Amino acid sequence: MATTGNTTLAKGIPEIQDAFVVIVRTEWNDNIVSKLESGCKNLLRQHGVKFKVLSVPGAVEIPFAVRAYAESKLRPADAFITLGTVIRGDTPHFDYVCKAVTDGVLSLNMVLDVPTVFGVLTVENDQQAIDRVGGRHGHKGEEAAITALKMIALNRSLRK
Repeated sequence: MATTGNTTLAKGIPEIQDAFVVIVRTEWNDNIVSKLESGCKNLLRQHGVKFKVLSVPGAVEIPFAVRAYAESKLRPADAFITLGTVIRGDTPHFDYVCKAVTDGVLSLNMVLDVPTVFGVLTVENDQQAIDRVGGRHGHKGEEAAITALKMIALNRSLRK
């Protein structure tokens, strides 16, 4: 578990030309996910990256939306960023949802030609989520955007 935000991630953020990112965010836990989205979009704007946001009801639906967009005739994405928050409750539902979304994003990274960044918080309680949207553990929405930029640069360099 991280004890502070990733202080080295923000070093060496590549400047990407003509990048387009699709953000897939959940409606569930909107008070936290909106903050993730805001940080993500602000960082992408700072780096001149165009983006589109798709909303899905919950975390389990994220991989479907990414795949559906990737297979669509819409503007091709250079990367996908997934944003959501899964907070542990009193039932095993948390474990099933976390496994489903994690496995789904991993599968997308194995089959798509562009990266899918995992920006889904999986936390024990509301405070842990708050700590990760600008609190003592950094801003995971911003970190997801930085990761996307770095992965776009890597992907482009490997495809030359």
